[in-house]
Order: sequence, then structure tokens, then C-alpha cells
Amino acid sequence: MTDIRPETKAWEVDTCRGHFQNCSACLFHPHQDLILSVGEDKTIRVWDLNKRTSVQSFKRENDRFWVIAAHPEINLFAAGHDNGVMVFKLERERPASAIYQNQLFYITKEKNVRSYDFSKNIESPSMLSLKKLGSPWLPPRTLSYNPAERAILVTSPADNGIYELVNLPRDASGAVEPTDMKKGQGNSAIFVARNRFAVFSQAVQQIDIKDLSNSTTKTIKPPPGTTDIYFGGTGCLLLITPAIVVLYDIQQKRQTAELAVAGVKYVVWSGDGLYAALLSKHNVTIVTKSLEQVSTLHETIRIKSAAWDDAGVLLYSTLNHIKYTLLNGDNGIVRTLDQTVYLVRVKARSVYCLDRASKPKVLDVDPTEYRFKLALVKRNYEEMLQIIKTSSLVGQSIISYLQKKGYPEIALQFVQDPQTRFELAIECGNLDVAVEMAKQLDRPKLWSRLGAEALSHGNHQVVEMSYQKLRSFDKLSFLYLVNGDDEKLARMAKIAEHRGDFTSRFQNALYMGDVQNRIQIFQDIDLCKLST
Repeated sequence: MTDIRPETKAWEVDTCRGHFQNCSACLFHPHQDLILSVGEDKTIRVWDLNKRTSVQSFKRENDRFWVIAAHPEINLFAAGHDNGVMVFKLERERPASAIYQNQLFYITKEKNVRSYDFSKNIESPSMLSLKKLGSPWLPPRTLSYNPAERAILVTSPADNGIYELVNLPRDASGAVEPTDMKKGQGNSAIFVARNRFAVFSQAVQQIDIKDLSNSTTKTIKPPPGTTDIYFGGTGCLLLITPAIVVLYDIQQKRQTAELAVAGVKYVVWSGDGLYAALLSKHNVTIVTKSLEQVSTLHETIRIKSAAWDDAGVLLYSTLNHIKYTLLNGDNGIVRTLDQTVYLVRVKARSVYCLDRASKPKVLDVDPTEYRFKLALVKRNYEEMLQIIKTSSLVGQSIISYLQKKGYPEIALQFVQDPQTRFELAIECGNLDVAVEMAKQLDRPKLWSRLGAEALSHGNHQVVEMSYQKLRSFDKLSFLYLVNGDDEKLARMAKIAEHRGDFTSRFQNALYMGDVQNRIQIFQDIDLCKLST
């Protein structure tokens, strides 16, 4: 800093050099020891405040930068250039974490390793400090846990990708510095067995299988363009490329399956290891352990994370919702979110997650809807009836879903509106409920539909009632003829005579085989020649 006015005194503390043209604006990072600057050389530069060195830079091809601003609370920056404004993030916000049984291991913003007990809802003190891993301001990317050795494998994007293998202390007595660690270069690193882990280097397109002493025991050449690796089941790896996912057997050193899925960023395995969810920016693809596609869905809003329910339902989070999807692709919304979270475990009515500050959170959810749909898919009628009796699962969406899936008789249990109940009763052939609703509504159109439906069921009692309500005398007469009910047919003849309906009288006389009555009818209407 230098004098800017004669009456003001300022002293230059230090200088950060690197821009090739005028530096237009700069600011201090709100939460870290960093300075961000923009210039006419078309770059945004990030400087380490302590070392006074450039640690990162971004460049546009044609636009000069003029101003820069930081959001006061969240990890967002805005830089104005010749043609507009660019909003960007400086660091990864997804906390690195791993789950084993009832424990979650995760890395805090201070780069300390902690654990969270799901059964007791207790967060442990810091167990280990990873402040020396990579740059101080660059958070770790992934964490893999080995329960047999109580060891963690952590990766960081610093220095073009590094990893560290560290043993966790038995007691969480504080953020102690690791004493015995193994490290090396690699973009991704995961445990694949009790005493083996895989390290992927993107630059050289190579996967090294290493033992716990960090010695390479096997080298694998992945498909060209591989960008990441994930656990693929016992003795296997999932190799991620921009267009396909490959299942690779480490022992046999060969590909066992591949699936065309674009842009996969994360893989989440179910608790039983039978299914995996492949998460892309806007898609969720569910596959079997042999990489056969089960279902897929698309979201317009960015997908952030996912976790499996104990019953085999996948819950996933977007920027502002927690949603669910069944294996058959049926999906819906579980709840809205006030802030973005990363799901790690779903248990009964609780969703365990980490927020962007790497703090464990427990969110309450209502699993009734997706549990009901799951019971429907599995045809577990006992559980369905139990849910109907004990929950308040109502709404047009669930009714429409049941109708669409061909279960109107179950939808009938949720409905109170007489018109909707009548429609559902007709659809599922429940004539008792249909009669009850038709009596309540008493509309000719409903009686007509009920009569037609009852006729197809062969229920002549309901058909008779419908024709009586509609005063369809001719149809009633024919019904009594078919049923052989001479007594009611004679009654219909008297009703026709009382109504003065000669056509109906003649028809009834014809049905009854009453020749004398037919002669009398012709005489009454002065058609004596026809009566002879």
C-alpha cells in the first residue's frame, strides 16, 4: 500500500506480484488468509496472505476483469468483466466422509478428523489433525476408512493430487498430529481390501494397488479418459470416464461389465451391497452390483448427495429438497431444505447429514409415502393396510399414483369425496360402495353408469335398482323377461296400462305370451283388423 493523498499516511507492507497488466480490484477472503485480485490481463488470481505467493488463477480468453466482490456468509464470489459478471466458488464445500456400521468419520473445516455415533447421536472430540495435508485453505477431497486397521486414506487436490494413509488413535483425546503416515501422488485413493488400497493418477492414466506399507503390488491400466475410481464391490473397482462406467476385477485384471452413463461424479452403495446409485450433475442411475441398469431419473436442479434407506429406498438431496426414488423409478419429495446438506445415513424417520460447515445434522422426515409405495411394489398388503390405518397419507397425488399403477381398490381407502369414491368403486368393481355413493349423490348419469357396470358383473339386483331409479321401464321389462320373473313382468304390464303407454303394454303382453291382452290393445287403439 502507498500514499493516495498528501494528508494521508500509509506504508507498503508487502507486494504480491503476478498480474501482467493493471490490477483492477482486490479483496481479502472473508474467512481465510487469502487475497483475491482481478486485472486487465483477463485473470482472477488467488494469493496466500502469509506466503505472498499466487496459489491459484483463472483466466478468460477475451474479457478483462474490473471488479470483484465476496458474499459475506457463503462461499461465493462475483467478478465483473467486459461482457458480464461471473459468479464462482473458490473451494470445495462437500465434506470428506466415510461410514462404517454406526459410525461416521468426517473431516471438519479446521481439517480435523472426527467421528459421529448414529446410535447415540454423539459427536466425538477431534481425533487427528490433517492441517499439513496439502494447502491450508484447500479442503480434503475424499476419505476412505479401513475398520480392520482403523486407518483412513485421505486425498487432496493440492499439488495435482496427493493422498495420505494415517492410523486413527484409539482414543479421541484431541487433534494430535499423525506420527506415522504414508503419502504419495494420486487424484483418488480408496481401500479395496483389508490390506490393500488403490491409487489413481489421472495425469499418467494409471491405477496402483498398494499394500499398507505403501508399496505397489500391482499396476492397472484403466480405459482411456478415466477421471475417477470408486469401490466396486469385493475385489472390484468402478472406473469412471466421461461417457461410461466400467466394472473392473482387480484379481483377474479385466473388465467384467460396462454401462453408458455420462458425467458420473459420485457412487453410493446400498447397505447390502446389491445396488449402487451413480450420481451425475442432474441424473441418478441405479445399477446392480454387476453394473446392470435398474432405473434412472432426471432432475432439473443439481443433485448433491444420496443415501440408502434400510428398506432399499434411495434418498437424495438437491439444492433445496430431499427426494426419494424406488428401484422401479417411482420418486417424490420427502421434505424441503433451508440450506444445502450432504446425506450420509437414513434410519427410520431420521436423515443424518453434514452441512457445508462440516457439522453433523439430524433432519426429521416422514417416510410414509415411500414406505407405502414400496409395500405396494412388493405386494405387502398387510403393511399397506397398517399404513392406511395408522397414517394420514392422503392427497390427490397418492390417489392418482394408485390409479395409475392399477390399484383403485386401495385408493378407495384414502378417499372421502363421494364423486371420487364412486369413480374408484366403479373402476375396481366394488358395487357396494358404488351403490352407496350413487344413493348419496342421486344423479341419473351415475345410475346409468352403475347399471352398465352391474350388468357386466351379472348383478341383476343392482341393475334392477339402477333401472328403477332411471325409470327405464322397457329395460326393466326385458330384465324380468331374462330372469323369468313373471310376477314382476305382470306388474310392469299394469304400470304400462296405468301410464297409458300402448307400446309398452304390447311389449309386456308379448313378453308374457298374453294373446288376449294383445287383441285388447289393438281394439283399444282402433286397429281391429290387426286383432283378428
